[in-house]
Amino acid sequence: MISQTTTFRDLAGIYLRGLCMGAADAVPGVSGGTIALITGIYQRLISALTAIDPRRLRRIVSGFRSEQRSDAVAALREIDIGFLIALGAGVGTAVVTILRVLTVLLSSAPVATYGFFFGLIAASAFVLYSEISLSTRGEKTAAITGVLIAFSLSGYAATVTQPTLPLVFVAGAVAISAMVLPGVSGSLLLIMLGQYEYLSRTLTAFTDALGAIVTGQRAVLVEPGVPITVFLSGGVVGLVTVAHTIRWALDSYREATTAFLISLIVGALRAPIEQTELALGGSVQWWTPTIGGLFVGSAVVGAVVVIAIDQLAGGVTSPQPSSTVSS
Repeated sequence: MISQTTTFRDLAGIYLRGLCMGAADAVPGVSGGTIALITGIYQRLISALTAIDPRRLRRIVSGFRSEQRSDAVAALREIDIGFLIALGAGVGTAVVTILRVLTVLLSSAPVATYGFFFGLIAASAFVLYSEISLSTRGEKTAAITGVLIAFSLSGYAATVTQPTLPLVFVAGAVAISAMVLPGVSGSLLLIMLGQYEYLSRTLTAFTDALGAIVTGQRAVLVEPGVPITVFLSGGVVGLVTVAHTIRWALDSYREATTAFLISLIVGALRAPIEQTELALGGSVQWWTPTIGGLFVGSAVVGAVVVIAIDQLAGGVTSPQPSSTVSS
């Protein structure tokens, strides 16, 4: 059973940690899982996420019947609901705020923004690779597979002109799984799938519409609301499928799984370059010394940010999740 947060001060502290995690999650290459590790809540987060399973969800839903209410409350405590709500509120607040800024930057300064992302991703890969060894054939195979998959997906993302709801659903399921391993960024996975910029714009439009409705103005909520709902639905499915699968793989084949996940970051280095070319008109000919210099300079800044975070963490090593939740 997970220990419960009981005081307002505890919840406030969890909310502030959520703000830091959300700020990291919104930026490709910086992992919210890393921030969870730095702030000391990583194991509790993993235990809470993987405690969410179909059986407990059925017990919670059954709480609508009065005779089942006490069991539903017990199920909520088993998934550490107070912790998840406080953390989720902090993450949501930061994500909405940061993505609003990044949406503007992606429109007004795409080269510098994607260059910054490239530096974040490259430095993350360097830092994480320094913590693992590729000593066996299985680990090397897993690493090569991860690079090839991410490289291929990043190329596919560049061809996505009109995001579809099934792809948005898959993006939600995959992005939520990034919380399982420090170093793997959910936003990076969204870039690989070609959904990052689209979902950033859509979430900004959705929150703008909500704000307008609250203040009594007319606004169209359905258009941006549908993809956001589908994305969140994918995230819920990811909690009870993808995250559990990755945790099982980490418990059973930790080294190979870690090598695979970190190698996704290396293959994903193609994504910010592809997205920059799209922003420049979809052609390599737009790369000039000035544009290239801006991209590289921004990448250096991004790399410095990741290295500073790693130094703060004292070196992020690959975690070994262990279950602390009674089933």
